[in-house]
Amino acid sequence: MSRVTCDLTIFLDGFVAGPNQSPAEPLGEGGELLHRWMFEEPEANAAAIEGILASGAYIMGRNMFAGPGAWDEDWRGWWGEEPPYHAPVFVLTHQPREPLQMQGGTTFNFVTDGIESALAQAREAAGSKDVAIAGGAQTAQQYLSAGLIDELRLHTAPIILGAGERLLDGVANLTLEPTEVSGTALVTHVRYRVIR
Repeated sequence: MSRVTCDLTIFLDGFVAGPNQSPAEPLGEGGELLHRWMFEEPEANAAAIEGILASGAYIMGRNMFAGPGAWDEDWRGWWGEEPPYHAPVFVLTHQPREPLQMQGGTTFNFVTDGIESALAQAREAAGSKDVAIAGGAQTAQQYLSAGLIDELRLHTAPIILGAGERLLDGVANLTLEPTEVSGTALVTHVRYRVIR
């Protein structure tokens, strides 16, 4: 059976998004600073980026797909016509929507019956490859709290944000074992095995 992984970039103080998230600022105020390492140092962080994009299927929350607020049926995601996933993506939502097929092999599938259903569908779609919990914070919290993640990969930006949405709020009884640490001036990558 494939593993369930979760890659998230966080600020040093545990936030994965800044305050006041909106369609104009999907990562909130200051949130764009999180991913400098991907764009300013792609060669130095190539292994981490490759690991993020190697899964056979992805699961994300509705806010990660469309941001907060009213659902726009014409919305096609933040990533343009060819999202980086190149695999099936299962979006947790309360609003049904037909699958959205994009260029490059990404299809957004909208799941209304919970995290276990999304995981079962993603496992089937991924085959022998891993399933990745892509975010955001609330989605990762649900899967961590349910004991459904095997490996947590945190990419920590050395910045204190001070406000926003924290990754581990509400997650209890979580024991992590670091298995690998690497990084650059813009990020520290830590892979954790989730101990059950």
